[in-house]
Amino acid sequence: MARSMLIFEHSRPGRSAAAQMPPACALPDDLPAALRRATPIGLPEVSEMDVVRHYTSLSQKNFSIDTNFYPLGSCTMKYNPRVCNSLAMLDGFLSRHPYAPESLSQGFLACMYELQEILADVTGMRGGVSLTPMAGAQGEFAGVAMIMAYHRHRDDLARTEIIVPDAAHGTNPATATMCGASVREIPTLADGDIDIEALRSVLGPNTAGIMLTNPSTIGVFERRIREIAHLVHAAGGLLYYDGANLNAILGKVRPGDMGFDAIHMNLHKTFSTPHGGGGPGAGAVGVSERLKPFLPIPIVEKRADGRYGYARKKDRPLSIGRLSAFAGNAGVLLRAYIYARLLGREGMRRVAEYATLNANYLAVELRKAGFTLAYPARRASHEFIVTVAPQKKLSGVTALDFSKALLDHGIHAPTNYFPLLVPECLLIEPTETESKDTLDQFVAVMASLLQQAKDDPEALKQAPRTTPVRRLDDVKAVKELDVAWRGPAAA
Repeated sequence: MARSMLIFEHSRPGRSAAAQMPPACALPDDLPAALRRATPIGLPEVSEMDVVRHYTSLSQKNFSIDTNFYPLGSCTMKYNPRVCNSLAMLDGFLSRHPYAPESLSQGFLACMYELQEILADVTGMRGGVSLTPMAGAQGEFAGVAMIMAYHRHRDDLARTEIIVPDAAHGTNPATATMCGASVREIPTLADGDIDIEALRSVLGPNTAGIMLTNPSTIGVFERRIREIAHLVHAAGGLLYYDGANLNAILGKVRPGDMGFDAIHMNLHKTFSTPHGGGGPGAGAVGVSERLKPFLPIPIVEKRADGRYGYARKKDRPLSIGRLSAFAGNAGVLLRAYIYARLLGREGMRRVAEYATLNANYLAVELRKAGFTLAYPARRASHEFIVTVAPQKKLSGVTALDFSKALLDHGIHAPTNYFPLLVPECLLIEPTETESKDTLDQFVAVMASLLQQAKDDPEALKQAPRTTPVRRLDDVKAVKELDVAWRGPAAA
């Protein structure tokens, strides 16, 4: 496939995409003359048709949930209903300025208040919810920061250790470290559950808490979660729930009922807002009663007169403070609110049921096709792991080779090499929004790639062949990213 031209390569002197430019704004009088330019420098000179065709062509080269199956494990890349986007962009929402007075923001504040209540109910977090974190990682930070603030408030300063399973998301130990804690890692057993004896051995007077995802990143539900909660609480620690996998249990079981004290929720995953490429996001946090005073601000409260308003810092002296400007990512929060209202309580139950059904169906069919499941004795939750370690041993074909080859078939790759404790793993999550036809097509493609790994492994190692660019050096692209246009003279 021919290389796509850059917009700069379409440039021709004198071309313009604007028939008439609006009059220029007057420059401030105190702007130094040396910093002023009479004409733009370094911008492409292109016609409007060039611009439209160029960027439309680029958009058609993208993989997205709107155009392709996207079984990206742990990321819950599901379809985002257009009605949520349409309603979130109503003029009253879209035109509202974040500095608008509360008297002119009652509709928006009412939506946020109800979203807080819905999320508190569906997670069992009786202490309430704050919507202000702008991403899942920031929600993690808020959760651990509240746990550490809780211990400091009690003058329990020795509690500086956060326990993290070896199958945890990489952000978990990073978050604990950012919050000033040291990390104690515990292993996962061969059946996918946490090693309870290893947990017992690290619990003590220095334990601040434990960070868990349930279901875990290996796609199974921690069966001894109540025992874990009892042990951690008995040792004086608290439990943090990583909400990345909340889609698997939505409306079925609540983290608060499992014994968790804090949770972050990836609203851009579970509650269906378009995401990817670093944003947009919303990492709302919920807490048990003991952490309620430490919630980040602002929080929407209903006043005695029935009106809605923000709770300010003076009302929450123990709050860990602000995590974002204003009150979080308003557009994402509105979409999540609308999605939750559309689903209702029964709809949320169906989300978890169909997400789990789809994952288990795929796991069974891929096993029939000849793939090896990492945890064959366990029922999958919303995701599961296939390991192609046997194929690597026989022919040198890796998980990355399978993933690159999927691109040639119009399917985005699953998550590669995570969690790290499973060699050559593909973490697969179909979500509840995919049809059986799509799942069957995925199985057929995977089966054909498995056969190719036996018959012609070298061809598989050269994939992809039909994408705009061929196989890239992923490590080099990350470490030596270069997206600057220098032009022929500077190249």
